[in-house]
Amino acid sequence: MRLYGKPACIVSDNGTEFTSRAILKWASENRVEWHYIDPGKPQQNAFIESFNGSLRDELLNEELFDSLADARRKLAVWRYDYNNVRPHSSLENRTPAQARRAFLQDGSIPPGALVPAGLHEYQTGRLSL
Repeated sequence: MRLYGKPACIVSDNGTEFTSRAILKWASENRVEWHYIDPGKPQQNAFIESFNGSLRDELLNEELFDSLADARRKLAVWRYDYNNVRPHSSLENRTPAQARRAFLQDGSIPPGALVPAGLHEYQTGRLSL
């Protein structure tokens, strides 16, 4: 929230990671709407389901983490690859970084619609990639 402001709404499934009282309390205290997708309907949240599948298949199922710092390093490397190296079929076989540049150049995205592109400390854990 410090970097990008609070979300208008959070959409999630009914998984155990989203049933904690703490996160629901946080959403209530911060006036963030919470919307659950219908049970058995992952297509209602297809973008995040696809991302979560990639994260699980390409990182979480493949790596062992020795520490929180190790997990942060491996996630930073995976995230860099996901956003800057690997093409995505949903983006016409461009990387997200290439698609962002194309959107900005052709003017089809209104100003302020995209999250700022600059790297922040939390994204890399102060790693040089």
